[in-house]
Amino acid sequence: MVKHLLFTLFFIFITTSAAQNPVTKEKNSVQQEKDSIRKAEFFKNIGNGYLPIGFFNLDLRYLIKFNQFEGFRTGLGGTTNERFSGVYRLNGYGVYGFRDKRYKFSLGGGFRVNKSSNTWVNLSYTDDLQETGSSTFLTDKRYFTFFEPRLLNISLFHRHITKSIGVEHQISNHLLTETQISTSKIDPTYTYTFVLDDAQYTRYDLSLGRISLQWSPFSSYEIINERAIEKKVGYPKFTLQFTQAFSSVLGGDFNFSKIDFRAIQQFNHSNEAITKLTLVAGIAGGEAPLTHLYHAYPNNINKETILQRFSVAGLNSFETMYFNEFFSDKFSTLQLKHFFKPFKISEWFKPQLVLISRFAIGDMNSIDRHEGIEFNTLNHLYSESGFEINKLLFGFGLSFAYRYGAYHLPEIADNFAFKFTFNITL
Repeated sequence: MVKHLLFTLFFIFITTSAAQNPVTKEKNSVQQEKDSIRKAEFFKNIGNGYLPIGFFNLDLRYLIKFNQFEGFRTGLGGTTNERFSGVYRLNGYGVYGFRDKRYKFSLGGGFRVNKSSNTWVNLSYTDDLQETGSSTFLTDKRYFTFFEPRLLNISLFHRHITKSIGVEHQISNHLLTETQISTSKIDPTYTYTFVLDDAQYTRYDLSLGRISLQWSPFSSYEIINERAIEKKVGYPKFTLQFTQAFSSVLGGDFNFSKIDFRAIQQFNHSNEAITKLTLVAGIAGGEAPLTHLYHAYPNNINKETILQRFSVAGLNSFETMYFNEFFSDKFSTLQLKHFFKPFKISEWFKPQLVLISRFAIGDMNSIDRHEGIEFNTLNHLYSESGFEINKLLFGFGLSFAYRYGAYHLPEIADNFAFKFTFNITL
């Protein structure tokens, strides 16, 4: 595990160092201005995870990753841009996992039916893996970072073959919606049986309808090319998503409902400090299998000593909570972060101290439906606190967290988490 981690960190260091040291040449003022515009556009695309190549944007998320099930996962993917068409787009990816020795891929496309409201109809076919217990919002669109810390240690995946059709629509400058209908064939990669009445399912089909709303009432927007572009991010921001699974519709085996909610508030203080609060909650009712229930963003490896558990801290994960330790059909988490003003030791060395507290609580009904895997429930309040010292060297820092309260473990060392952090801004 350590050698894989070091290799990945070395790869990140090389690529980010190269990105931050472009070759410069003498240019006249007009040429310099044009180059400045091109550079700003280039780094904007890089910051969103894309490398523009003509009419195609190469998606950097698929170049190389690592997790406990696939080992190293590498491939290519991307999407067409407006040089290809302002009305149609094509997207897809293909990757290969060296440990599970399997190819995964996705093919999709879309067409825009209204430019001013940015209304798109999208279709896709995906054969890939998904982390069990993970829950994402349709309106998040894409979240990109050069390095995904939690991914290194995830071991519990289920394979899914999903066909979907969806509509994304901007009702107003402040309200974005996306609706999707999908069918999926689910095949857990681990030993698991979902027991329902007298039937036992090790594989199953799901027919899902989802609608997601993202409301940013205090953001500022500017109309550019007949589209509202968010120029200033305002807080709080709210996201709400409803999911309904249908049995006996398009081959679906189960009937269940889910409601997911997230609220983010950020306070910018006069001394350049920042306080950020993130509340996430979810509830699932009905015949929901473990694959579509909730974990609480754990990020601690099931190893014996602190040094063996040494890895990389996530951005919004519980660093002392062990992978696959808890699952819930209803849960909520609250994370509080206070970012102090960076310490300006020199022009290039500005470390930043961040104080962190995280809390989680949850429950599960009909726990006996889930066979073949052992886990606990979050009936009591889970608590951890700690701090980070970020940007010590090339974006790397250190993280420390301590687990206390109802789920404090008997062995003192098992309650500690000591890890790297990685933060870089283009």
